[in-house]
This record gives sequence, structure tokens and C-alpha cells, in this order.
Amino acid sequence: MTTVVVVRKNGQVAIAADTLVTFGDTRLSHRLEDNSKIFRVDTEAGPSYIGMAGTVAHFPVLRKALATLPQETLQFGSKSEVFDTFTKLHPYLKDNFFLQTKEEDHDPYESSQFSVLIANASGIYGLYSYREVFEFKEYWSIGSGRSFALGAMHAVHGKAKSAREVAVAGLAAGCEFDRNSAGPWDVFTLKSKEKQS
Repeated sequence: MTTVVVVRKNGQVAIAADTLVTFGDTRLSHRLEDNSKIFRVDTEAGPSYIGMAGTVAHFPVLRKALATLPQETLQFGSKSEVFDTFTKLHPYLKDNFFLQTKEEDHDPYESSQFSVLIANASGIYGLYSYREVFEFKEYWSIGSGRSFALGAMHAVHGKAKSAREVAVAGLAAGCEFDRNSAGPWDVFTLKSKEKQS
């Protein structure tokens, strides 16, 4: 699995992830393969960084799918826009990349089978398998190291000066205690736009 974190603090947004890939009991380190779990998507509103947790197969599929969609379709500036973008993306993933949408017999909706964190100037968002979207006010984490990362970010958030500082603390804890997370890590920061009241 992995540790991916997003943070919003003091006019800055940060997203960060470890670089270890695991296949069962086998570890593939960043030294042997470029294992970046975050990628940039350029939209009409500016860049968004997307980090993922889940099967390795999702990474090239989501990168390719988002790169082939028209730029005006890619909107990540609010919970509603993230929902709309991934709802449009879902049938495209099924038709073009053979996404298997079934998890359980009693599922209320078809699953997209992944967990995603998004960071951009408008905020930090989380998207889960049934296209549930959350907009986080301060920080969040996904992946197998998320509990460690959340605890560390909670501990430092009040005294940290920047979103980057909080993100690095979360990743350091995830990589220290989760057997499926390891450095080096990727950290990206953006200036945050203030929300209109």
C-alpha cells in the first residue's frame, strides 16, 4: 500500500507520498523504479496534484485517462466539481481500461476501486470508491500508513508553520511505522486561494 497526505495551512496546500511499491511480500523501492504516486494534472483553473492508494494498476490507468480527457472536463475546484469529473470518468474507465467495478454483492453503486487525494489552490479533497468526495479543512491521509500519518499530523498541526511541515511529519511517521511505506518521498506545494464567504 502506501502513505499519501494532503495538508492546508497558512496559505499553503501540500500533497506528499512515499515511493515504495509492494507486491505481496515483495518490495520495489524507488532506487529500482520511479515509483511516484503523485502526478500533476493541468486544468483551466490551474494545476492539481493527484495522489493515489491502492493497486499499482490504477496509477497508469488514471494518469492516462485524465491525460486523454478534454481539459475543460477536468475540474477539481470544489467537492461538486471533483464529483462531476470522476462521475464522467467512471464509464470511460470501464469502456477503455476495463475497470472491474464490483466489490461486494450488496454494493449501492459501481465502485471505481480507488482512493485519491487531490491538492490544488482551491483546497484539499479526498475521493473514495463510490465517488464519495470530501473537502478537508486541515489535513488527511490515505493508504496503509494513514493512521500513523494522521496521528503525527494531528500532533504537529497546531505548532507547524506550513502545510509542507505538517505533510513531512505525516509521511515520516507513515514510513517509520507502516511496513508498506518507505522513502524517499515526493512533496508538492501550492499557494492556497482564500475561500469566499
